[in-house]
Amino acid sequence: MPSYFTHRRTAHLWLRSVLVLSLACVLIAGLSVDEAIACDRPNTAIGLSRIVEIDTRTGPLFGKISRFEKQPTFLKPNEVILTFDDGPSPKVTDAILRTLAEHCTLATFFPVGKRALRFPKTLRAVAAAGHTIGAHTWSHPNLSKLSEPKSRQEIERGFAAVALAADTGIAPFFRFPGLADTQPLLDYGKDRGVATFTVDVVSDDSYAKSTQAIIDTVFSRIKEYGAGIMLFHDLRMRTAKALPTVLKMLKEKGFKVVHIRPKAPITPDPAFRSMLQPALAAGLKRQSNVRVSVPLPAAIARAPVETWSPKTPPEAPGPTARSQDGSPNSAQ
Repeated sequence: MPSYFTHRRTAHLWLRSVLVLSLACVLIAGLSVDEAIACDRPNTAIGLSRIVEIDTRTGPLFGKISRFEKQPTFLKPNEVILTFDDGPSPKVTDAILRTLAEHCTLATFFPVGKRALRFPKTLRAVAAAGHTIGAHTWSHPNLSKLSEPKSRQEIERGFAAVALAADTGIAPFFRFPGLADTQPLLDYGKDRGVATFTVDVVSDDSYAKSTQAIIDTVFSRIKEYGAGIMLFHDLRMRTAKALPTVLKMLKEKGFKVVHIRPKAPITPDPAFRSMLQPALAAGLKRQSNVRVSVPLPAAIARAPVETWSPKTPPEAPGPTARSQDGSPNSAQ
């Protein structure tokens, strides 16, 4: 069995390779390193407060919205984590990446495997910008309605597809579609060393009819539930249009962004690699004219890094996901 120091060295080498890859992508785009990491809006950009590196080996569960036991939050008052589900979607994800870079901050993306292979260069832009990439299943089904073997296949195929599309190590971070978690699958995550992330603040951007509706929902939820893990989707342009105002208002109200990343990447199931290669080839052909040229935010160079390890017992179960009208499972 690998020692603690072996895990530590593996994680160090992986993180260094991600940073080198990110800088390489920036240099390919014709930018100098200084340009790549300079934040030209220190007074208006929300920036990054700190980075929390998570030890996922025990398969922890984070976030309030779950029926099951989860870990106590490691967030301080007025701290938020930005997360985006269901992508990538070229125009929308690109716009979100630009906004995040302008605000010198980082987010965590939970892509759907099918979409990752359809738009691999868009996902590679997410990686090149220094963001964390987890997975959100292969095809976004409600796992609570599938058999356990089919659910496991959805999870593993999703991780394999996302890792293949990203062409780099991805995080052992998972989010259930619709937040429809189950105890058997959470136990599977524990055995697999995968951290599961539910949410604290649901933007309802999948259902909002306008940009302003997203903004209003975000801040009414923050007022009601406090800060925490925020859920958006990089599928619809109204989300991308709302994000600059959301980040601006978060800064004005005194909130700070925390970024999460793993101590080590996940090892995808190799059984899926060969069967997914044709889809990747088709995706790369589809995006043959796309150029990965996203600048690395200053946040990754300056934010302090802290480590989370499972030292405390889980919290009691919390609420299920609810939309504005009170119906369950609003998060998609």
